Amino acid sequence: MKIAIHESGGFSERWVDYCKKSKISYKIVNAYDTDIVSQLVDCDAFMWHHSHLSYKDALFAKQLLFSLQQAGKKVFPDFNTGWHFDDKVGEKYLLEAIGAPLVPSYVFYTKREAIQWIKNTTFPKVFKLRGGAGSTNVMLVKNKSQAINNVNKAFGKGFSYYNSQVYLKDIIRKYKENKVAIFDIVKAIGHFFYLPRVIKLHPKEKGYVYFQDFIPNNLFDIRICVVGNKAFGLKRLCRKGDFRASGGGSILYHKSDIDERCVKIAFDVNEKIGSQSIAFDFVFDKNNNPLIVEISYGYAVAAYDHCEGYWTNDMQWHDGNNFDFCGWMVENLLKSV
Repeated sequence: MKIAIHESGGFSERWVDYCKKSKISYKIVNAYDTDIVSQLVDCDAFMWHHSHLSYKDALFAKQLLFSLQQAGKKVFPDFNTGWHFDDKVGEKYLLEAIGAPLVPSYVFYTKREAIQWIKNTTFPKVFKLRGGAGSTNVMLVKNKSQAINNVNKAFGKGFSYYNSQVYLKDIIRKYKENKVAIFDIVKAIGHFFYLPRVIKLHPKEKGYVYFQDFIPNNLFDIRICVVGNKAFGLKRLCRKGDFRASGGGSILYHKSDIDERCVKIAFDVNEKIGSQSIAFDFVFDKNNNPLIVEISYGYAVAAYDHCEGYWTNDMQWHDGNNFDFCGWMVENLLKSV
C-alpha cells in the first residue's frame, strides 16, 4: 500500500516522519498541480492537512478530497471529517441535527430577519464569522445597537476574513507575557500595513450573520481531540480581561484539569459524526454542564506534545506523553484501505 502526502506543515510533517519510521510506502505530491488526480493513480490513499488561512485551499481542497473519495480512494480528511471545517454555520446545523449539546446559536440570511431577532433577544451575544481560528473573527456584542451595526456591515461592505488590528493587539499581549519574540511583533506590524497574498485573496464575509449565546463566568475552555478510538485534551485559560480562550497561549495539561464529561461527550458525538480527527471546544453553562462551542478537524500539532496521556473510548486512561496522534491518523487510514 502507498500513501500520497501533500506537505503543507501541520500534521503532514509528522505523517512523513511516521511513514519513514514505520517503513510505510509514501510519496510527496503537490495538491496544487493541475494533474494531481493522475499523480495519485499508483497510490491507495491521499492525505492533506489543508489550511483555513490559504485562499487556495479554501477554493478546492474539499472538492478534490471528496472527488477522490467518490472514486474509491481513501483520503484524509474524508467527507465526514472535513466538510464542516472552518464553517461555523455548517457546524451549527450538524450539531443541532445530531442532538449534540451545542451553545445556542443563531444564523440569519436577511437583514430584516436579523434585526427583528435582535429587537427581541437579550444581550450580550457572541458574534462570529463562519471562518477563522484562534478566536479571530469573534467578538462580544454588548447591546442591540452594536449588534445592528454588525448586521448593517454584514449586509453591506462585509467583513474581512483577517483582522490585522485584532491580530497585532493579540501579538503584543503575547509578547508582554513572554510567549512570542519581537520578530512576531514586527511581522504583525507588517501584516497591519500589507496583508499576505494568501490572506488578501480571501473573499469578504457578507450576506449572513451568526450569533451564539454568551455563556458567562467561564475562565477557560476545554479542548478535546478525538482520533479514531482515542482522545486527548487540554485546558486553555482565557486571555486577561477577555472571554476568549482559543489562541490565547495559556494552557494547562494535567489530567486533573480536564473534566472527563467532555471526553465522554466528544466520543459520543463523534460516534454520530464519524470524523477521522475532530477537536471539540467546551465551555460550561450556569449549571456546570459542558456545551460545545465549535469543532474542527485540524489543530496546532505542537500544542498537544505536553499532554500527559490519552483516553480510549472505553474511558480508560493511558499514561504517558509519548503518543503519536498523527501516526494514529496514518494507521487508521491504512486499516480502512
